[in-house]
Amino acid sequence: MKKYIKQFITPPLPYDYAALEPYIDQQTMKVHHDKHHVGYTIKLNAALEKHPDFFQYPAEVLLQKLEKIPTEVRTAVKNNGGGHVHHSFFWKIMTPAKQSDKPNQQLIKALDSAFGSFDKFKEMFENAATTLFGSGWTWLSVVNNKLIIEQTSNQDSPYSLGHRPILALDVWEHAYYLKYKNVRADYVKNFWDIINWNQVAENFATAK
Repeated sequence: MKKYIKQFITPPLPYDYAALEPYIDQQTMKVHHDKHHVGYTIKLNAALEKHPDFFQYPAEVLLQKLEKIPTEVRTAVKNNGGGHVHHSFFWKIMTPAKQSDKPNQQLIKALDSAFGSFDKFKEMFENAATTLFGSGWTWLSVVNNKLIIEQTSNQDSPYSLGHRPILALDVWEHAYYLKYKNVRADYVKNFWDIINWNQVAENFATAK
């Protein structure tokens, strides 16, 4: 007999709310995690209450197989499942303890191959993050064993496209507005100082 989980759970932050200061402030992290992320998880669980069989799958799988989700809750699962999955991913690829300014050699080699150089990758990623219109995410993803930079609106997901994200930046206003106001570019530039490149490298190895 299969044992289904009763509900999806918002994972705790892997560090203190203030741990990413001065790049991301304590108040933003508290609201972002405890209100926005928790809200997505609650609404995802509510959407699946009448379809409990879907609780047997990881939330990423729900995004990969949206066509299998009943039509009456599909949009709610896409939006709130995306919010739950993306934020769970996002917290892990940031760190208060800077391990390195750059990825490991395997990932550097792949970035060089895909974008010309690590600096060129950073430039292209920053451009994608600052020019995305409205709310959404910027991703570094693996597609057919190659790295691409992609943008998604709102909580649309690379997982739904069959892509494997290894790095993400949340550019919804709630992710940065308390500290940076309308200057998204400063938030994007400061992101490089808190990336957990060890986790990104692990994501890359798994995605390949």
